[in-house]
Amino acid sequence: MFMKKQDFRTKVIHGEATHYKDPYNSLVPPIYQTATFTFDTAEQVERRFAGDEEGPIYSRLGNPTVQMLEQKMAVLEEGEAALAFGSGMGAVSAVVLSLVNAGDHILCSKGVYGCTFGFLNMLHEKFNVSHTFSNLTNELEIESQLSNYTTCIYIETPINPTMQLIDLALVVKVAKKHKIKVVVDNTFSSPYLQQPLLFGCDIVLHSATKYLCGHGDVIGGIVVSDESYIEELSKTVRKDIGAIMSPFDAWLLLRGLKTLAVRMDRHCENAEEIVNKLSEHPKIESIVYPFSSSDQQLAKKQMKQGGGLITFSLKNGSKKTAQKLMNELNLIKIAVSLGDAETLIQHPATMTHAVVGEEERERMGITENMIRLSIGLEAWEDIWNDLEHALQKV
Repeated sequence: MFMKKQDFRTKVIHGEATHYKDPYNSLVPPIYQTATFTFDTAEQVERRFAGDEEGPIYSRLGNPTVQMLEQKMAVLEEGEAALAFGSGMGAVSAVVLSLVNAGDHILCSKGVYGCTFGFLNMLHEKFNVSHTFSNLTNELEIESQLSNYTTCIYIETPINPTMQLIDLALVVKVAKKHKIKVVVDNTFSSPYLQQPLLFGCDIVLHSATKYLCGHGDVIGGIVVSDESYIEELSKTVRKDIGAIMSPFDAWLLLRGLKTLAVRMDRHCENAEEIVNKLSEHPKIESIVYPFSSSDQQLAKKQMKQGGGLITFSLKNGSKKTAQKLMNELNLIKIAVSLGDAETLIQHPATMTHAVVGEEERERMGITENMIRLSIGLEAWEDIWNDLEHALQKV
C-alpha cells in the first residue's frame, strides 16, 4: 500500500518496529523482560551465533523491546540504524572509544557536558588520546587545529550550558575533506528540533534521559548512524563493555517518545515567553537562547525552534547570588537534569560542570553568576511568577 512520507509528528507515534510482532496484536509494544532466550535446537544456536539467522540470544547482545526503540530512533533521526545504552555517558564513551586509538586526537566544540569533559581527560591520562577545544567558527580555524592524528570532531550544539551554536554544515565541509568523523550530541534539541545527519554529520547521540524520555524516570543513551557503524559498535564496544539499556527502560522511552513533538512545542513556547520576560528584567545581565541571540540566523538554519533551555546571568552577580536566587524558588526545582515536565534550574559552576577546573570553565564561558534553566510544561505564567519572586529577593 502506497503512503506518502510521514510528518515527524506522525512518525513518533506510528514509526514502530516491524520485527517481533506480538502474537496477540497488542497496540503497545510488549516488554521482553528476560536476560536470555531459549533455542529450539543446537543447530539454531550455531546459526545465530554465526550471524546466519536473525533472532535474540542474550539481552546484552540484543533485546526485542530495546530493538524496537532503536528502530524508532533511527527513523526519527533520519539514520539507518541505532543502538541504545544504559546512560547518555554510556553512549558518549562507546562512540568515542570506537573512534580512537592510543595517541589519537579529538577536536571538540568549545564546551561540553561536565562528565564528557571528565571522560576526555581520563582518555588523555590513561591512553594519551588528546583533545582540543575550539570555537569551530570558520574553516581556517578548524583546519589549523586538526592534526594527522585527529580521528573525530565532537560537537555539542547548543553547547551545555552556554547555549552557543556550532555551524554543522561548516564543520562537515572541513571534516569530509580530511575524512574525519563528525559526532554530534543532540540532547538539547532532540530530533524534533534538529537532525544533524541531514547536514552530513556521521554520528548523532543523545542522553535519552532528557527530552526523549521527558518524564524524569529513565536513564539511557542513544546512538544513531549508518548500518555498518552501528553493527560494528554493537559487536564490539557495547557488547564487551556492556553499557546496555534494560527492556523496561526501553519500553518507558517508547511510551515517552509518542508525545515528544507535543512536549517540545510546549517547552519551546514556554521558553520564548520566559526569555521575553527575563530580557526586560533589570537584574538580568545577559540571556542566551538560540532564537533570540547572536546565533539567531544559524539557529533558524539548522533548528526548527529554540528549545527549552535558557542560560542567563545575574547583574553584579556571584556564586552566592545565584544560589540565593535558586533557594528562593518554590515551583521550580533545583536539579542537574533537563527536559522533564517540571521546570528545573541549576548552577553549572557548582553542579554539572563542577568537575571542570575554574580556568577551563572560564575559557568555556561558564561564569559564577550563570544559571541554566530547563523550562517545563507548566503554565508559563506560573514559571515566571516563581522566577520574578526569586529575582526580587536577590
